[in-house]
Parts: sequence; structure tokens; C-alpha cells
Amino acid sequence: MKSNFYTIGMAGHVDHGKTMLTKALTNVDTDRLKEEKERRISIEPGYALLPLGEYQTWIVDVPGHEKFIRQMIAGVAGIDLVILVIAADEGVMPQTKEHISILSFLGIKHGIIAISKVDKVEKDFLELIIEDIKESIKNTFFEYSDIVFVNSLTGNGLTKLKNKIKSILSMISPRQSEDGFRLPIDQVFTIHGYGTIVRGTIYEGIVSKGELVRLLPHDKPVQAKQLQVHNQERNEAVAGQRVAINIKGITKDVIKRGDVLVGYSNEIPTSYTIDVLLTTVEKMSCSLKQRAQIKFYSGTAEINGKIIFFDRNEVKSGEEVLCQIRLDKPVVVKRNDRYLIRRPSPIETIGGGWIINPLGAKYKFGEETIHRLEQMKIGDQEEQIIHIIKEQLIVTKYELLHLTGRSKESLEKSLDVLLKNSKLLELELDWYTLREIYQEAERQIFDQLRSFHKINPLRKGLNKAQFLHNKLSQKLIEKVIIYEVEKKLLIRDNQYIFLPDFKPYVPLQWKPTVDKVIDALRTDELHVKPFEEYLLAKRIPIELISDIHHYFLSSQIALPLDDKHIILNEVFDHTVRKLYTQTRGREFDIKEAKEVLDIKRKKLILFLELLDRKKITRRVGEKRKWVFKFNI
Repeated sequence: MKSNFYTIGMAGHVDHGKTMLTKALTNVDTDRLKEEKERRISIEPGYALLPLGEYQTWIVDVPGHEKFIRQMIAGVAGIDLVILVIAADEGVMPQTKEHISILSFLGIKHGIIAISKVDKVEKDFLELIIEDIKESIKNTFFEYSDIVFVNSLTGNGLTKLKNKIKSILSMISPRQSEDGFRLPIDQVFTIHGYGTIVRGTIYEGIVSKGELVRLLPHDKPVQAKQLQVHNQERNEAVAGQRVAINIKGITKDVIKRGDVLVGYSNEIPTSYTIDVLLTTVEKMSCSLKQRAQIKFYSGTAEINGKIIFFDRNEVKSGEEVLCQIRLDKPVVVKRNDRYLIRRPSPIETIGGGWIINPLGAKYKFGEETIHRLEQMKIGDQEEQIIHIIKEQLIVTKYELLHLTGRSKESLEKSLDVLLKNSKLLELELDWYTLREIYQEAERQIFDQLRSFHKINPLRKGLNKAQFLHNKLSQKLIEKVIIYEVEKKLLIRDNQYIFLPDFKPYVPLQWKPTVDKVIDALRTDELHVKPFEEYLLAKRIPIELISDIHHYFLSSQIALPLDDKHIILNEVFDHTVRKLYTQTRGREFDIKEAKEVLDIKRKKLILFLELLDRKKITRRVGEKRKWVFKFNI
């Protein structure tokens, strides 16, 4: 579903007639604040509905005064078309140029130039103003824009301006409603009897009345209790519409301009570190130094941070550079989102561009990092996915959504392509690695197991935690083992992993000696000594003691009484049957058991606790009941 809802920005230098033109077009005075009326300047962005037949259009009247650039940036976030208002009696002014620069960095591509106050100048002077305007808009997206003369008081030129707007909107693709819902918040307030209200222009998707959504970066679930579009209640609002949402589940104090409402299951990154392509303005007061403090703007957010370069220590005017921005607070952005940065002192716009990776990390200074960022910048989505997995080795779909910044639908199409051409493997639901990475991990695991079995024939297998990972990640090892076990190419028994054709065995040179140890254990029954003493008595090397102990237990030759003592399985079975027969399967206490088995109390207690662990008996007070029944 595509919407025909658009947002038009009304930009320009202070007192050039933006608010008057907005009122002339919409019959709405967007200067609603008392201070705005007293000072006769716009301080906060004002919004007014401009119906144009099939196009439902909002006009955003953004502040022009240099002190309110922050509000201006928030106002133009998400606009589709901009009307640049230039007063005929003053022409191009500093804020005019800054607005053009800001609009360019924010990715605005469509514009109209409206020359206001034409009644205040002579025709010859007007021609000079037009030449000045054409010179000022060279090499900007305004270069080939239509110029319309308007008089907000008489109405002259308004019909022509509306027709120009409709003509341009007919060529602009509406915002996508198929993507997940995203609404950058530009206003938050309360209304008695209703509670918290937020306003903004929907970037993407659809929101429905009563729907559960999330507030980012707080990650708080809230309910869209009621929706209003142009002061009318609606059951849903779609991309491109300006909407007021009565939200339930959070107070006004928690929310601020720059926060974002998203669909409850919409996976949008929240990050302190972003990788970007930065283009600086043509004229800065001074170069931008490494780690310089900046103010970052994207959507309706304004956050302090610093700039990080990887191939230089400063950037001059008019340069393009791949770099990183590290923020003091988290921001909610996606790949391809536009941004702007300004210098806090001296206050000026530095530049802007687009976000390559919304979840950047700390990288080393050098060409290797620049190459990495270049690949992320120019690669198509399949190449980008491959590049990410080569670095991460194994990723989830959720991580790919964050790292690529793509929509869920777009990502899934690319994953399908890579799965079909066998470059990608899905190890389990939504876990992915490259086939070449999987094959290398598989080779290392099998080589390591073969080597382990050869060197440690007495051991059942490798504990999963013992695998040497080299450059492979723990998570990849785990997933590959699970996958190979499912294919029955590996066997897993509790914590042990081993090859299907392997069984622990005693090396030939030690088999006669081990058989003698078994005979000694059989003779001693429950009166066993510490296991180590049996082995040392037979001159078995001390370095083999642990392996033989493991072999006896893992091969079920013996059972542990405690850390030092073991008894043969056959002795255990014989003793259990003897005790069961003598007690006639009835409950018994320690005294009765001692009379039957005639062993020291300490060994007896260890034996009885072993019965409990194996769920043959259950202790009830001072007695034990038989859980397992034997045939007498």
C-alpha cells in the first residue's frame, strides 16, 4: 500500500515571508506561540494542512533566524519538497545559504524558489535579484528549480505555486507504508484527561489505533491509544502523514524531541557509534580536527558527540571523507538515513551526509579501516552481507538488520538469493554463516577430534569448551557442532563430543596392567582405597592416572563414590541386590544397611548417597525407601 501523503518545507531567511506565505496557502497562522507573535518570528516549526486534490500535503514552516537553526533542522526532517522563500527586497541572505546547505546535506532533492515581497522593488532590481539567486544556487539541488513570484497579501502567484507543487509531487514516489512503522518525535505534551501526546511525521510504515509500539532509545513498550490526523480521529495513520498519538504506558517527562516510536517488532538500531560518509561545507571558519566536538542532527534528534577520522587528522572545507561519529547519547537511525553536523563553537554548520553503518565499532587508524568503510559504502546488499559475515563469522538476522540498516523485506530477499546460490548457510533458525567459513570450521573441528582421539585413546571425547577456536568464534563452533550432530557426523554425549567410529580404549602396552587394577577393585568390593593408589602400585605413570580414571567412568566400568574412590559397576549391581534382598524391599536405615554390608560407616554413607543419586532409593528422614523394585 502506497500513500499519497507528502510534507513540504517552507524555508528561508528570517522575515522573508515564510509564515505569511504558509498562511496564504493554507489559511493557518503557524506562529502559534505567544513569543512568536510578540517577536514576529518563528521559533518552533509550525504545521498546516494544504489539500491539493489527490495529494494530502502538510506544510512545515521552519524558523529562519540563526538562533533557531536547531528547530529548523528538526522541522525539515522528513520533508519531500522544499519551498525556498527569498524576499525580493533583500535577496539571498546568510540564512538562505545555510538553509540551502542544510537541505542538501539532509538529502532533499526537490525544490521551488518563491520570491516574495515583489511589490517592494522595481522591475530592474528584481532582475538583479534573480541573477544573484541563480548564482547562489549553482551546483545545488535548487539549480534547475522553478522560480515563482508570489504576493501573500494579494494572492498573486499562489495558483501558479500550487500547480508547480502538484506537478513536482506527481513525480515523487510516496513514502513506503510497507516498511515497519517509524515516527521521529518532534513535539511532546500533555492534555488533561488524555495524558501524553506525541507528534511527528511518519517516516515509514503504518500505525493503528490501539497498537502496541516501542519508544526508542528507551526501549519502552507503549500503546498508541488514539490517533489524530489534522485534528480528526483516525483508526490508522500512514507514511507521509503528520500524526498526533495519545500514548499509554509512559509519562511526558520520559519523552523528548528526537525519540522515536517504532513498530513493536520493528528492529531498528539504537547506537552510540555510527559510520558515515561526511561532506563538509564549501566554507568553514577553520578546519575540522580529529576528535573535535560536534552537534549531530538526524531526524528530530540533536546529540553532542565527536568526530573520528581513520586516514587523516583534520578535514578542510569542501572535502568528502569516510569517518565515524561517537555520540554522548544513543541515537535511533538506519542505514541511508541523512544527518547533519554543526560545530558548537564557533557555531556553524560543518557538513553532513548519510549513514553507512548505524552500529559502528572501534576501528584501527589506517587504510584497512577506510577500505572496510568503502566496501560497506559501495557494496550492494548481497556483498554487504558477505562482508559483514566475513568479519563476524556468524550472525543472526537481527544483527544483519542492524548492521546493514536495510528493511526486513529487503534483507530477506538478499538472504534468499545467497542461500539459493549456496554462498550462505542457515545453521538454525535465523543464524547464518558463509559456506566457506562453515567448511573451515568443520575441517578444524574434525582435525582436532582426530588428533585428540589419537593422543588420548582413554578419553571419551573433547569437552565442547576445550575446542581450540583459533580465529573462529565460540558461537560458530557451537552452531557447527549442533549442525554436525544433527547430521550424525558427530556424536554428543552430555558435554563430550566425539567421532561416530571412535570408542575409548586402553593402549595395548597398558591393557594387562589395567586388567590387574580391575581385578584388585573386584576383590576389594566396597572396601576400596583411593583409585590413584591402585594405579601407582602397578607403576602406571602419574600423567596417565587422570585419563584412566576418566576411562573407567565414561566407559561405565566403574562408578564414583567420591572424588577419590570408585567401585566397579559389577560390584555396585551385586551389592545393591544383596541389600534389597536382605531388607526384603522395605525401607531401611543406616544401622540395618551396615549389618547387611559390613563396611565402615564413611564408605557406607557414600554408597547410600550413590543409591540416592541414581534414584534407586530415596531418603525419608533417617530411613531410605526403595524407588526401584528388583525381582528377588
